[in-house]
Amino acid sequence: MFALLENCLNIFHIVGARPNFMKVAPVLNALKGRKNMVQTLVHTGQHYDVNMSEVFFRQLGMPAPDVYLAVGSGTHAKQTAEIMIRLEPVVVERQPDIVLVYGDVNSTVAAALVCAKLGVRVGHIEAGLRSFDRTMPEEINRLVTDQLADWLFTPSEDGDENLRREGIPPEKVFCVGNVMIDSLVRLLPSAENTGIDGLPERYALVTLHRPANVDDSVTLKGILESLVEVNRDLTVVFPAHPRTRKRIADFGLTAGQLCVLDPLSYVDFLGLQSRATVVITDSGGIQEETTYLGVPCLTLRENTERPVTVTLGTNVLVGRDPDKLRSELSRVLAGQAKKGTIPPLWDGHAGERIAAILAD
Repeated sequence: MFALLENCLNIFHIVGARPNFMKVAPVLNALKGRKNMVQTLVHTGQHYDVNMSEVFFRQLGMPAPDVYLAVGSGTHAKQTAEIMIRLEPVVVERQPDIVLVYGDVNSTVAAALVCAKLGVRVGHIEAGLRSFDRTMPEEINRLVTDQLADWLFTPSEDGDENLRREGIPPEKVFCVGNVMIDSLVRLLPSAENTGIDGLPERYALVTLHRPANVDDSVTLKGILESLVEVNRDLTVVFPAHPRTRKRIADFGLTAGQLCVLDPLSYVDFLGLQSRATVVITDSGGIQEETTYLGVPCLTLRENTERPVTVTLGTNVLVGRDPDKLRSELSRVLAGQAKKGTIPPLWDGHAGERIAAILAD
């Protein structure tokens, strides 16, 4: 039987995919200096590229996971169920007082379900985000997790409003800022010293991984054709997600003359982001990072669960409309890109606020 020190608060952190790593690191660090707290880091293995995970852990200064569930890939149902099956005995044996879940991946909702059924309190970090699009699996994960959580830590005021509208008691909700920005602030100096040999001074940085964009051959073909057109005016740098690269090959498509790279470490990618002329993406977290960095962001989606990046930040939703992508890119190249501001509390101290609330 796993033994804990008496009179200590036993806190579990559940992570499963790379975006979670950037969110958990500031909270781990902020709680580390607190007395009478024991922390356990559980990696579900939802993101199963062990080498890339190790690079992220090392760069973020995180300890190796205390528990690794090695779940791997699968359908949403299979992966979520497997996480629940493997996590439940760990929770029963180690008896955490609080379980912290991060973001909106399958590991998040699976852990929330396990803990709710076992009567273990749950804190959701990055609560309240809504795209209002239930075709997105992440939206379902967000809705379910927020209904089960005991503490809901939101990154911005729109998250608070969403939770109020859904009937979440206000005493459960804490607007603490964006923990991803904590990691960015801490590692940006290191990122500024990284680079990719041979890149021009001006370039467009692209990421593409959402099923709605890459799982349909016609949609993916259209996006690639638009990027090849962009490449005529501005070098396109494309660190390709393994799944995206596989889809391109499976559909018999080509990325033309784009500068296609293997996935990058967090620090290397952050360095590319900070120096990019424009970022073209379908990622949620990158919308936030570009807003903080003041880099124009064109998002290949019809909606976003991070509207503050549009209302206050540098983000523009272009959907999959090649004409809109072309016109917004022309504005960027003409020096007329949208000028954004940094949202309140995106100051590098969100993890400390969370730690103070939990300690209290």
